[in-house]
Amino acid sequence: MNPVGGEAEPELSGVAVNLRRMNTRLVNLVIDAARPRVLADFWAALLGWRVAVEEPDEVDVRAPETDGWDLDLVFVPVPEPKEVKNRIHLDLSSETLAHQAELVSRALELGGSRVDVGQGDVPWVVLADPEGNEFCVLEPRDRYAGTGAVASIVVDAHDPERMAAFWARLTGRSVGARDEGGLVGLSAPAGRGPWLEFLRNDDVKRVKNRVHLDVAPPAGADHMAVVSEVVATGAAPADLGGPDLPWRVLMDPEGNEFCVLTPR
Repeated sequence: MNPVGGEAEPELSGVAVNLRRMNTRLVNLVIDAARPRVLADFWAALLGWRVAVEEPDEVDVRAPETDGWDLDLVFVPVPEPKEVKNRIHLDLSSETLAHQAELVSRALELGGSRVDVGQGDVPWVVLADPEGNEFCVLEPRDRYAGTGAVASIVVDAHDPERMAAFWARLTGRSVGARDEGGLVGLSAPAGRGPWLEFLRNDDVKRVKNRVHLDVAPPAGADHMAVVSEVVATGAAPADLGGPDLPWRVLMDPEGNEFCVLTPR
């Protein structure tokens, strides 16, 4: 990847929208799981984090403050088995080639596996966790030197520019990288922590995503007014959660589910 720096906003492929930032932020990366505690233990051990919350409807893994990751990694129970490659995955960072090899070895010892998603001969390693969720262990890259354990949250996208513009509004992030391979990256607001990247992929979305993002407005905000503004930005109702849940489930411009949580 050969990013070109800068803070310019992405164009929206001819779609005219107001790119004013919203006052929402990323708060969770949520992973559906048959065995939430098993997956939480795998990821906590692999990343050097800890299980911070265990309840019947979720298990949360939390990074130390020194890492830079300021979201919770949340595992929720679902009955459906994994059917297709996830449209959202994590890329893990490494400091040296020896460190990369160590991470791969640790993942395999913890119950992960090597997978082939058509990557060919590449310097990164594609693995899956114990329930088949794909992730990559990257070779050392300058762009990810200050991210912490997770280099990036990667989202498959038909139109990376449009998706980056939408999510920049929701997260307060700015475009910090583009490359000729069809990737647009949003850098972390504080300059440390994972990138949010949109990678060109023509695969058609077939089922509900097993990995999704949660955003939340700040304490004191009008939740339904925020939801309405998000919809006006280009989201659509997903009709997955039922009317009695305190959060609202929406879909981004390419149909990826995400939740707008209550103010916090």
